[in-house]
Amino acid sequence: MINPQWLQTFAVLVDKGNFTRTAEAIGITQAAVSQHISRLEDEYGTLFLRRTRQLEITPVGENLLTYVKEVECAQRRLQQKLIHDDAETGDVSLITPGSIGLTLYPLLLELQEAFPTLNIRHRFAPDNEIVAAILANEHELGMVTLKPADPRITSTYFTEEPLELVVPASQKNTEWPDLQKLGFISHPDGEAMATRLLSRKCPDSPSIQEIPCHGFTNQISLILEPVARGLVLP
Repeated sequence: MINPQWLQTFAVLVDKGNFTRTAEAIGITQAAVSQHISRLEDEYGTLFLRRTRQLEITPVGENLLTYVKEVECAQRRLQQKLIHDDAETGDVSLITPGSIGLTLYPLLLELQEAFPTLNIRHRFAPDNEIVAAILANEHELGMVTLKPADPRITSTYFTEEPLELVVPASQKNTEWPDLQKLGFISHPDGEAMATRLLSRKCPDSPSIQEIPCHGFTNQISLILEPVARGLVLP
């Protein structure tokens, strides 16, 4: 079995990126940090590439870091099971796109009101960050707009969220040339969503890149404001 202290040293070193800062954070000597990493590398291979001013984690190191995070998640789940004796108590961590997240948020608040000892952590993020967070065991549950292809992820259909084309009230026509004149305000999943929608509405049209992007925001609820002012297409 791997020495847990070695793994802790490794995880802190990944975070701090420096042997001296890692030793200070853990409260051990720098020589002890080096020894822990050396023992792990004897067992698994090179974990870091030593650059002049920084450490670069190797693929072997990435795999070990994933294992460390999995162990930490398992320990948290075990602790919750040992401490709590009902399903309405403990921590729940989920990550979703902004659009579905805004819909879920009031429902999650109602759930917490019903079960005050339930702690829900909810983060908004685009699809690629959601998949990465789930693979890194940073969240227990994630929702994405497209079924993930990664074989390490188990996914189940949840619901269908309709896509809508929203233009200024003064805009009467929404054919491809009209949309090109309007422009586009994007968000982290904007191009993917727009591509899916416009491929149905304008199947013979070029890609969304042919519509000029006039802005970007990661707050999807803010996109309607510039549209209402007649500026752009969301």
